Amino acid sequence: MVDVSGGRGFGRAALAAVSVTVVLWASAFVSIRDAAVHYSPGALALGRLVVGALVLGLLVLVRREGLPARGAWPGIAISGVLWFALYAVALNWGEQLVDAGTAALVVNVGPILVALLAGWVLKEGFPPMLWAGMAVSFVGAVVVGLSMAGEGHSSVLGVVLCLVAAATYAAGVVAQKPALRYASPLQVTAYSCAVGAVMCLPFAGQLAGEVGGAPLSATLNMVYLGLFPTALAFTTWAYALARTTAGKLGATTYAVPALVVVMSWLALDEVPGVVTLLGGVLCLAGVAVARRPRAGGAARVAAAGGAGEPADSAADSAKRR
Repeated sequence: MVDVSGGRGFGRAALAAVSVTVVLWASAFVSIRDAAVHYSPGALALGRLVVGALVLGLLVLVRREGLPARGAWPGIAISGVLWFALYAVALNWGEQLVDAGTAALVVNVGPILVALLAGWVLKEGFPPMLWAGMAVSFVGAVVVGLSMAGEGHSSVLGVVLCLVAAATYAAGVVAQKPALRYASPLQVTAYSCAVGAVMCLPFAGQLAGEVGGAPLSATLNMVYLGLFPTALAFTTWAYALARTTAGKLGATTYAVPALVVVMSWLALDEVPGVVTLLGGVLCLAGVAVARRPRAGGAARVAAAGGAGEPADSAADSAKRR
């Protein structure tokens, strides 16, 4: 896995957490590809979110974490509506209308939007190394997307839906970051997922009607999406997000296309071409560049007492303890 630590404050536990997230989110593309053939976009989103919400709710009860503090709820609500609900529906629908390569290319606008929103809304600034790394990764994503694109024509609506997915992902990440000042990663993820599930309840009739006709493999993929890319991966993401900036963490998701290539190779026996592999290498290289600290960063960290986290993240960690 690419070193995305970017400093001593981003420790091994957070590095392991974001690595789990990236791998599981990459695997979600393979599962969605199968399940979306048999489930409509809203039904698939609802089924995934209900499974995730039930598992996360059980964990909250077992750990006795209770309700988040009042200050966390605006971020939880926004993240739940945009990232968990709208993103899931838009992505499921978009992947039914465009080929996988086009979808991967368009959705990978998301990390750029995260960096822009985080720099403006969260005052994280615009580090030159972050932009350099994102530029390299975006070129890699373009190469992977074009090399994986099918011969069919892409739907304009499908492209628009993938752009909606990218925008809602970015807005959800930026909204989630302040919520982590007042609540644990598990609380933020569990209640955001619950909000998303409630927003998707209008699709309950579709889900009930489609479960009976769908093959077991498609239903198992929907359950998998709820257990792992949702319940586990969103929690590990929130854990890592509490310990670094949104812009830098968003850049790590550029590793997803490279991993999708490998997973398709292993699981679907789709042997990638040389151009695809080159694009994957560029994606990973860009993540490594984006995670590099700025020149003089180590000296500033030492002067600040060795805290590699941003000041607000360190303060937030103290509050959580």
